[in-house]
Amino acid sequence: KWPFWEGTMRIKHVFIIAACAGFAAGILLAFGGLGLLEATPTARAQAGNGVVASAVARRSPVGTVPDRDTYFPGTESLDPDEMRITALGTGQPTARPKQAAACFLVELGNGDKFLFDIGAGAHERIAAQKIPYDYLDKIFISHLHVDHFGDLASFWLGGTTMNRLTPLRVFGPSGTEEKYGTKYCLEHLQDAYIWDIGTRAGFIDFRGGVLEVNEFDHRGINEIIYEENGVVIRSFPAIHGIDGAVSFVLEWKGYRFVYGGDTAPNSWYDEFAKNADFAIHECFLPPTLLVTKQGFDPSEALIVGTIAHTSPEQFGKVMSMVKPRIAVGYHFFNDFDTQPEVYDRVRKTYDGPLSLAMDYMVWNVTRDDIEVRMAAIDEDVWPSPALKEKLPPDYSKMIPMTDWNKSGYLEYSEVLLPLWDEINELYGTDYKPEL
Repeated sequence: KWPFWEGTMRIKHVFIIAACAGFAAGILLAFGGLGLLEATPTARAQAGNGVVASAVARRSPVGTVPDRDTYFPGTESLDPDEMRITALGTGQPTARPKQAAACFLVELGNGDKFLFDIGAGAHERIAAQKIPYDYLDKIFISHLHVDHFGDLASFWLGGTTMNRLTPLRVFGPSGTEEKYGTKYCLEHLQDAYIWDIGTRAGFIDFRGGVLEVNEFDHRGINEIIYEENGVVIRSFPAIHGIDGAVSFVLEWKGYRFVYGGDTAPNSWYDEFAKNADFAIHECFLPPTLLVTKQGFDPSEALIVGTIAHTSPEQFGKVMSMVKPRIAVGYHFFNDFDTQPEVYDRVRKTYDGPLSLAMDYMVWNVTRDDIEVRMAAIDEDVWPSPALKEKLPPDYSKMIPMTDWNKSGYLEYSEVLLPLWDEINELYGTDYKPEL
């Protein structure tokens, strides 16, 4: 029983059905990106009509498909009153090729873009969106587990060679002590990467290597932590690990997007996510699957699956109280053999619109519609050109190499000099090689 189509809104999905012969009978596997968002019978008819229309359009040898069922990053603009959310990390604390750790991208029709968490493995999925790095300058961290900010260093310092020329702004919670807060963590992160910084700062325009840390009180209840360009972002406490985890609400033009991060069910989420347009909350594997699939012992599975995290049944109960336009569950390994059980357990306590998120799932949110698709990714993506003129390197920031190390250098001038001559001739420069 895989009831992909139920709920309350028009949805587009592409389903690939493959039949595999078994010893006694065939096994039918239905894949919709395993994303699971349901629609009403009316929506089914609309979706069916869309498929027919697309088929008719394909009859023309020079025609195009007018309404795509797949999102191709970098090919679609947003309307001024539209929001797009892309799942860039939906898995468990351990990243894997199919799913990175926690990361969601929110793009607004006014041009603003926000990253919520940037867990291990998320950077390559961010790059796949083909967005200039200067536009991706705001990250909101829900808590300091590696699966929620583990790719920050890669995105921060790697972005300096990917043409980011704008400081990276990071917003994160305080802790009960200074050493448990975002500011302390990221100051020491910069210390840890001092060698990396020292090898870049004097050689390239390093404005994109500036890390602006904005720490806010983790105890703030629906407190505004960001307010610019008509966008308001608030935080409220989450319950996860120790004090210091938070959830976020983004408000813009009457829309409300809620990102829970990691949290057990709590009264703050019930209050501040109520009637949201888009509500993300963790939906961890049930304890039984943590035992059979992950190798946990039963007591460990119960603690991890129902107290440190939120089980599917608990997730469903939360969403039945919140009643969003769409509920999005994430933070579990979403496979053909886990999703049906997670889905059935959620449906014990919640019967509203639902997505069980996978990496590269995309939602376009408007006043009267939420469209759900999977993105088609170009694995050969390159960074976009710089959006502004680069400044010459500041050589005063360069850490000099010692004469001892230089003594081992082999110039191979017969190979090196023609390379420099080639660039000088092409671009009218007169650079000279110097170690």
